[in-house]
Amino acid sequence: MLKGAALAVAIALTAGCATGPDANPRDPLEPLNRGVYQFNDALDTAVLKPVATAYQNVTPSPVRTGVGNFFNNLTDLWSSVNAGLQLRPREATENLMRFSVNSVFGLAGVLDIATEMGIPRTRLDFGQTMGFWGAPAGAYLVLPLLGPSSVRDGAGTVVNAYGDPVNSIDHVATRNSLSALRIVDTRATYLRATTLLEDAALDKYSFTRDLYLNRRQSQIDDMVDRGIGLGDGDSDGGDKPKDTNRND
Repeated sequence: MLKGAALAVAIALTAGCATGPDANPRDPLEPLNRGVYQFNDALDTAVLKPVATAYQNVTPSPVRTGVGNFFNNLTDLWSSVNAGLQLRPREATENLMRFSVNSVFGLAGVLDIATEMGIPRTRLDFGQTMGFWGAPAGAYLVLPLLGPSSVRDGAGTVVNAYGDPVNSIDHVATRNSLSALRIVDTRATYLRATTLLEDAALDKYSFTRDLYLNRRQSQIDDMVDRGIGLGDGDSDGGDKPKDTNRND
């Protein structure tokens, strides 16, 4: 069964390779990716967007803010770990301080006390950590349910899942409920952005791909420009993110 599944994936990847003068060199699997993108988009239209819209309409804004703060607090802990792996002691300490302060004084992170205290947040994940140590991004990928990614970031997603405190909860119902809440809350956060995308972009797939790849590359380039990390040797000319609150 495993050999058959592997063969099916290999055939799909081979069939999905884009060729021709208009093929994007960063997206050699574009036909396959577009198929996954259409699946994700259909699922979003039928399920996620309506649920997120209802959640936004029914849930008071302070409650939604608290939910977002709670999950951001968990992310700060994993960001601290990745900062340590990237040999960035300042960011590692700051993110750990944020997690500690908000967990103790902010009702498990529901209140963002750390921001009020001026402790900056630096968002880091394992895909960036691999890029820090020189791993190339590889081909662009659209993952089922998860959306835009790359070969490097797809591998990083697996490690990120192990670093997610929610996934370490033994009680299945609690773990699944928190995961579902995070998905809905995150989708609600991007409702306005997706509406603008639908109105402005002629090709939503290409726009989303280019935005994702440019942003991820600029995060690696930004580290290299500041003298930290080996970088992945790629450069796509994307704009560098501002370093005001370092939410990269």
